[in-house]
Amino acid sequence: MPSAFDWTVRVYYEDTDAGGIVFYANYLKFFERARTEWLRAAGIGQQELLATEGVAFVVKSASLDYHAPARLDDVLTIRTTVDKLGRASVQFAQEAWKGETLLTTASVRVGCVDAATMRPRSLPDHAADKMRAA
Repeated sequence: MPSAFDWTVRVYYEDTDAGGIVFYANYLKFFERARTEWLRAAGIGQQELLATEGVAFVVKSASLDYHAPARLDDVLTIRTTVDKLGRASVQFAQEAWKGETLLTTASVRVGCVDAATMRPRSLPDHAADKMRAA
């Protein structure tokens, strides 16, 4: 599959918990944003797919492991790699890094659905081609 896509995010006060570290669930937000930016960089607009083809992406499953904390004002690199591109789904490997320190790893499976019925459907050919080329 293609090489990794890196996207940076700064940790804001709203991202932290009472202990001053990033609240564990906020990594899901960081990873979601990075996947969206990956699609955008590949030339795939989610709003356009929804408006023109009635296609949406939904998270089917997510598994995260936490290795080290991030804190307020840290700048993180979110690395996104496609592990597998299926007919109707994409399996992502994602990592959050602070410099050379690995903070969090995730495996996220995203399915392609018909927005009207929320039933699985094949990725549009043009989108799948752009994903392969990304």
